[in-house]
Amino acid sequence: MTDIFGHVFAPIPILMVTLGAGLIAILQTGPQAAASAFAALRPLLTARPDEERDNARALLFRVEAVAELKGLARTDRLKTAHPFCAQALHTLANASDLDHFALWIRQAIADRRARHERVIAFWSAIADAAPAMGMAGTIIGLIGMFAAMRDPATIGPSMALALMTTLHGMILANAIAGPIANRLASLSARELEWQRALADRMIAIAANEPAMLRRPMPREVA
Repeated sequence: MTDIFGHVFAPIPILMVTLGAGLIAILQTGPQAAASAFAALRPLLTARPDEERDNARALLFRVEAVAELKGLARTDRLKTAHPFCAQALHTLANASDLDHFALWIRQAIADRRARHERVIAFWSAIADAAPAMGMAGTIIGLIGMFAAMRDPATIGPSMALALMTTLHGMILANAIAGPIANRLASLSARELEWQRALADRMIAIAANEPAMLRRPMPREVA
């Protein structure tokens, strides 16, 4: 049994598939996306988009109350742990007019969506490339096997390489990179949904502030 696990987790097939698929993903998405993709593994496990949505809704009630009683300039004194919400409060309190705030928050959400898409694209590229790298390892193993048919002692290692790279390509694509990409896509959709709702409500709150109505609100870009 130990020998079987030793062959299954042999380092050479794992490195061939992992490094090959990773290199292809970096070439497709860029090194910056790769760095962000690995940094996203932490929120992959710790993100709580439903809890963040509920906290954002509660924050909006507080923003409405402060804006009504003391004006928008005091909303940046509200406390929130989420960086996006904190920056939105600061910008809302210090914006010179409605145009400025509306453009900023919509662009901030668009930038977040673009960053999420680059990270998801990296893991999707690994999931796409891993089976191909596994097949490449299989071909290399078969070539080594057929090239040394006269020496039976070399057939086993070459065949093992051929089979193990295929296995590791399937594991990397379907059990690691693919699920990570899908999970990140789901988290991104849920996060951006509540952030868009937050943005729309904050714009509506700002529209009720006379000092913010110096110019008309811009149309939302699709």
